[in-house]
Amino acid sequence: MGFDQYHEPAGELSAETRTFARMCANLTEEAEAIGWYHQRISVEPDAASRAIMHDSLAEEYKHFSMELEFLLRRTPVWRETAHGILFQSGDIVELGNAAEGDADAATAPATDSAAADGAGLGIGSLQGRA
Repeated sequence: MGFDQYHEPAGELSAETRTFARMCANLTEEAEAIGWYHQRISVEPDAASRAIMHDSLAEEYKHFSMELEFLLRRTPVWRETAHGILFQSGDIVELGNAAEGDADAATAPATDSAAADGAGLGIGSLQGRA
C-alpha cells in the first residue's frame, strides 16, 4: 500500500520522522476541514443545521490545536518562532520577522567561526542584516 505523504523513502525514515509527517498531514487535514465548515456555515440557511456545523467546527479547532501543540513540543525552533507570533498583539508580519530572527539567534551554533568573522554566505545581507 503506497502513501504519498513522504518525500523520502519511508523505509529510510525514522519512526519519529514518520510520526512527525503523519501529524503534519493531520494538521493540514484539520485546517482544510475548518475552511470547509466556514464555507458551509456561510451558505447554510437552516439554523439547526448551522448549529450542528458550528459544533463540528469547534471539534476541528480542538483537533488542530492539539496536533499543533504535539508538533511544537517536538520542534523547539518552531515553538520558539510560534511563541513570538501567536497570541501577540501588533502587526503579524513584523512579529513573524522578529520571531524568526530570535529563533535563528537562539539556535545558531556558538562555534560558527565563519559567521562570527563575517565570512559567511552573506544570506544575512539579503534579509537586511549585514
